[in-house]
Amino acid sequence: MLERVLRVLEYDKMKDQLLPHAGSTLGKQRVKQLKPSFDFAEASEALTRTSEAAKVVRLKGNVPLGGLKDIRASIKRADIGGQLSASELLEVASTIYAGRTFKQFTEQLVEDEIDLRVLPEMMSEVDPPTALQREIQQAVDEDGSLLDSASSELRQIRQQIRSHESTIRSRLESITRSTSGRKMLSDAIVTIRNDRYVVPVKAEYRGSFGGMVHDQSASGATLFIEPESVVTANNQLREAKTKEKYEIERILQVLSGLVAEETELLSIITEVMTEVDFMFAKAFYGRELRASEPSLNEHEYVQLKQARHPLIGEDEIVPIDVELGGAFSSLIITGPNTGGKTVTLKTVGLLTLMAQSGLHLPCQEGSTAAVFRQIFADIGDEQSIEQSLSTFSSHMTNIVTIMEKLDFQSLVLFDELGAGTDPTEGAALAVSILDHAFQAGAKVIATTHYSELKGYAYNRDGVVNASVEFDVETLRPTYRLLIGVPGRSNAFAISSRLGLKSSIIDDAKKQISTETNQVENMISSLEESRKQAEKELEEAAAFRAEAEELHAELTGHLEAWQEEKQRLLQSAEEKAKKQVEKARAEAEDIISYLREMQKNNPSIKEHELIDAKKHLDQAEPDFAPKQKQKPKKKQADSDQLLAGDEVKVESLNQKGQIVEAVNDKEFTVQLGVMKMKVPKKDLVYISRPKPVETKPMATVRGRSSHVKTELDLRGERYENAMAEVDKYLDAAVLAGYPQVSIIHGKGTGALKKGVEELLRSHPSVSESRTGSQGEGGSGVTVAKLK
Repeated sequence: MLERVLRVLEYDKMKDQLLPHAGSTLGKQRVKQLKPSFDFAEASEALTRTSEAAKVVRLKGNVPLGGLKDIRASIKRADIGGQLSASELLEVASTIYAGRTFKQFTEQLVEDEIDLRVLPEMMSEVDPPTALQREIQQAVDEDGSLLDSASSELRQIRQQIRSHESTIRSRLESITRSTSGRKMLSDAIVTIRNDRYVVPVKAEYRGSFGGMVHDQSASGATLFIEPESVVTANNQLREAKTKEKYEIERILQVLSGLVAEETELLSIITEVMTEVDFMFAKAFYGRELRASEPSLNEHEYVQLKQARHPLIGEDEIVPIDVELGGAFSSLIITGPNTGGKTVTLKTVGLLTLMAQSGLHLPCQEGSTAAVFRQIFADIGDEQSIEQSLSTFSSHMTNIVTIMEKLDFQSLVLFDELGAGTDPTEGAALAVSILDHAFQAGAKVIATTHYSELKGYAYNRDGVVNASVEFDVETLRPTYRLLIGVPGRSNAFAISSRLGLKSSIIDDAKKQISTETNQVENMISSLEESRKQAEKELEEAAAFRAEAEELHAELTGHLEAWQEEKQRLLQSAEEKAKKQVEKARAEAEDIISYLREMQKNNPSIKEHELIDAKKHLDQAEPDFAPKQKQKPKKKQADSDQLLAGDEVKVESLNQKGQIVEAVNDKEFTVQLGVMKMKVPKKDLVYISRPKPVETKPMATVRGRSSHVKTELDLRGERYENAMAEVDKYLDAAVLAGYPQVSIIHGKGTGALKKGVEELLRSHPSVSESRTGSQGEGGSGVTVAKLK
């Protein structure tokens, strides 16, 4: 039964397409042996292997599969002591090379972190005997002849042969060049007869030429004579060639023995590489079909998306969507002849067989195939390539067998069920057959012309109508499969388009029963509704695509604007920082200059310089990311702003202190080292300092009271410690301290020495000394400030 199903579904023709993709004779034999598996685990493993090979093909393109030969008979003969020919040994070496090359290729794939499971497992069994390959290749050339390097004895013998041949040719050529020789010879050449070098002598000079006759021409006018002068050399040549033959046989026997020692490894290489070649043949075939991996299930559920029959050309095929085994288990396809009903059956059947054979399917991604335990097909009409029109009896013979064997794990394909007999009886029989298959739980797809079967699907759950679309305007089928819509006969519409009188068509319509007319009208209404729904769906899809495109465009513009805004802000901040750094550098130069002047002009106080430097630091703008602004404080009236109040200048985003009021609408504000007049409306009141007792340096001490009278440098690096001391002395002078302590620890003494040198040169230090026992001893230096 299976052989008939494979034949009618054209499975062998599919294998003929697969065959050229195998790279070796063994791979091609494996393709010819291919059959679908009806075991889920086995089919799944075969599909996994194909998918892994397809992944490698997709990522690498070409795969090193050349060199595999069918050496099974050769290694078997070597194993029992037989001698292999040079060409057989060359095939053994070629097969070893194929296994070694592909093993290296697989290892490289693993190193490239390509996710593979099957190939590494398979190639882990392969251990190519490279030493044997090297021995064979050193002894046998690419043409299958033994090389001189096969053995030192063979090299020596062949040198003798060449020497003897050279001697013989030299002597014979001297005869052909001589005047007397040219007279007696029919042609001035040297030739071979019976493995001996001879010259062609005219028959009339036989008596005068001498030597041994080995042959004569057909006419008898020429005799092929071995002159006496080369008889000895010819004998020596023959003896050397005999030695060469024995030596070659000895070498071949030795190499055959080496092959016999590696019989097991060679058998594994042959077996594994045959399966590898077969895997990649299926992968390359899938690439040619633009096929995809289906998901397999054992629940008899099929969903093929945009499925294409692999034997129909790309320019002719119309992809179809088919589903079976989910909401319904039987699909009844109706429609006119040549509309594609049979192609639909064959597509579902052949693709199911391909999936169960471990092949990828010519479908869209996401398709699903089932692994059925049995597949039955009764297909055979004038469209079938395999057979001519079947009779009703032959159809029924096949159907009888199907009915006896089908079960809930079966896929059954009926083409023109009930055809070939009386329409009424045929339709009744078709309904009964479908009922029996449905009750058995089989998944069924049936095509029919009977209008009675159109109503069959409406009366039974789990059965759905389908049709192949026909364009009445062009009088051509579109080959689209429409699930859920029964097919119309279209006979009246076609006849009208072809010019048949309307009166004849009207009379024909009267002959049809009311029920039939109602069914036709219902089908027409369903088709109109479907077309309208498809049109609206297309329009909705177009609107959605346009909206998504617009959304993407606007998102892109927004992101670009945000990036440009950020770039401009960053550019402005960088420019401002450079200006501030430049101003700061200039101010530092001025302060340094003033320090130099201070040495000559004691009226310039050190704490005034330090205070100016601190104000300069405070005047530097803050470029930290701005936080969400808090509500502004309420601006104060002119009579509320007093000298010394802390305010914020809104236009400059800087804090300062009011020096004095110019008038009701303007104030002089101290901003760092700068004073400027600011309008009252540009000022925001922040705080007012608490009144303090009027004492010398009270304001300074109040502002710097956080400075301690000692600085701990322990654990600091030298450079950092010196910088810390310099800053600390400025702050201590500003705080008004008369004396401070620098804690540097004892350690190596480097830090102490650096502190002492810095204190001696610092303009704010009058003197320094090592701390007393109660002050920390030699680990502390005490500095008195000016």
